[in-house]
Amino acid sequence: MAKKIMLTKEGLANVENELKYLKGEKRKEMAEKIKLARSYGDLSENSEYDDAKNEQAIMEARIRELEATLKNYELIDESDDNVQTVRISSRVTVEMLRTGTTREFKIVGVKEVNPTEGKISDESPVGSALIGHGVGDIVEAETPGGSMELKILEIGR
Repeated sequence: MAKKIMLTKEGLANVENELKYLKGEKRKEMAEKIKLARSYGDLSENSEYDDAKNEQAIMEARIRELEATLKNYELIDESDDNVQTVRISSRVTVEMLRTGTTREFKIVGVKEVNPTEGKISDESPVGSALIGHGVGDIVEAETPGGSMELKILEIGR
């Protein structure tokens, strides 16, 4: 059996909304784009048609990926107020011991990762190092850039 895809309520809503958009509005746009490109003539030398068909294939692959996610997800229980240890859905403030800088992360499932918003995966080096630890703990994460020591300053929801 395939590993469950962990999603928050927000992540689930994002997947459902993207799928609805792609299957509705975006499919119609693609059909029009292909129709227009086809009207330019000889398909063997029509780069607009080739581009539109490639874009359509990428979109259809994304639709299949989203549908697979919806068939194999597990909703993360965010109602538990336990902030003693880091888990998926925790907001964690850490101090990078080497530099003394602080960062806040939200631990999410792999489908919700967004580094610009501080959302890191529970399977990432930093996320997996933090899971199960509490305030005051110092954890070591083996990242592609080398080893990193983090001190957990705060855990929240």
